[in-house]
Amino acid sequence: MLTMPKIITREPQRYVAVRLPVVIPFDREVDPAFDELFEAFAGVQVKPDGVEFIKFNVVDMPRLEIEIGMTTDAAIPLTGRLIESVLPAGRFVSMTYTGSYDGLYDATAMLVGWAKEKELRWDSTKTPTGETFACRLEVHDNNPSIEPDPSRLVTTLLFKLADA
Repeated sequence: MLTMPKIITREPQRYVAVRLPVVIPFDREVDPAFDELFEAFAGVQVKPDGVEFIKFNVVDMPRLEIEIGMTTDAAIPLTGRLIESVLPAGRFVSMTYTGSYDGLYDATAMLVGWAKEKELRWDSTKTPTGETFACRLEVHDNNPSIEPDPSRLVTTLLFKLADA
């Protein structure tokens, strides 16, 4: 199930993440990266209570550079593959998908098609190594550790728009 896309404005949000290169399908890399992230929070007795996401930095199908992250204001030591950054403020296209993660590719294609029809442009740059995005997110409103039924997983796609 998909909601209709809408344009929203977001404020900046600080986050901590694991950045890694992956090749589709990349599901085997996601859980260990989230484990690494949550261990960093646990190491300083901070409960992970921010927005959990996958950020797509570079898309060069089937190769990607992604970040497995969570928003936080807590001071998390940056060890191993951890990085700290800020999700930028600005106008975003938002669409929510409910269902198995296997359907996210098609949901993303629908969002991209809708934006193209509306003549919207992403805040991105095309380079010889792929398309680099200012902020392209899959926000996990729940996850399989909380919701075991894949048909009830909720993911919000947030793609930053280019300035008008």
